[in-house]
Amino acid sequence: MTNNKANNQAHAPAIQRASLFGIEQVVSELASVRQTWRSRQVRPSEPGGRELPSRDALTKILEDLRGALFPMRLGPPELRQESEDFYVGHTLDSVLHSLLTQVRLELSYASRYNNHHELHTEDRAVSIVRTFSRSLPQIRTLLDSDVIAAYQGDPAARSVDEVLLCYPGVLAMIYHRVAHQLYLLGVPLLARIVAEIAHSQTGIDIHPGAQIGPGFFIDHGTGVVIGETAVIGQRVRIYQAVTLGAKRFPADKEGNLQKGLPRHPIVEDDVVIYAGATVLGRITLGRGATIGGNVWVTTDVAPGSHVSQASLRHEKNLATTDPE
Repeated sequence: MTNNKANNQAHAPAIQRASLFGIEQVVSELASVRQTWRSRQVRPSEPGGRELPSRDALTKILEDLRGALFPMRLGPPELRQESEDFYVGHTLDSVLHSLLTQVRLELSYASRYNNHHELHTEDRAVSIVRTFSRSLPQIRTLLDSDVIAAYQGDPAARSVDEVLLCYPGVLAMIYHRVAHQLYLLGVPLLARIVAEIAHSQTGIDIHPGAQIGPGFFIDHGTGVVIGETAVIGQRVRIYQAVTLGAKRFPADKEGNLQKGLPRHPIVEDDVVIYAGATVLGRITLGRGATIGGNVWVTTDVAPGSHVSQASLRHEKNLATTDPE
């Protein structure tokens, strides 16, 4: 009896605070809103709690993975080269087991969301993480080419170490190379979360579906947007505020946007795109082309061409001139 009285007295201030702000009513109304949302989505309930991949868990996975990929630059400060392999092995063991948990969550979520039950979810999850693990040497090789491209492409860069430690474009590519591999392996939600972590940290928004060749350099980087179906060749260099986007969004008979259609640019090898350029639609920028700053490009560009505001104005004038 005494214990109950003490408990009631302890909870009294909390109850008074809840009453002060009308929390009880707000909780009830929020529950009603959630129920309305869930009924509209025609999705099964989620007994047992939230069963979605965790952004916090993926942030930790990415931090550790960066260290495993570049141990002597992005690993712990006390690391010595003689213990490098041990650190990489220990870190990868932790990273891959954590990633396996997140892959399981996405596969389970996808199964519930699509209203079907996969018989071999665990086997598939293990296979995905195993394949991802085996892709890490290839990812590191691609990232080495990106680091070299940044060092060679920026006269302000004093060393490859500076590039790796300081350049947001390089960090964005570390995350994109990881995200793209997850996207290819069939866990697009995890891939998209990784891409959004990169976006929040660098200001660079690259959809994980974008195909990007080796030696890619994003200088400065803030405001860069690269769409899902963009295809970028080798040794391409772009600057801040460049958009490789879609020009239009086809819809079906019901007015729903059609997803997955090729709708972003193809950028061939050795193209340079300067700051503020907007390139829209499934067009091709030919090999070695240069796109000037603040231009709007919606048609194919021939290999080796130079597109600038002046050249676009000239073409516009020619197109509107009366031949008579």
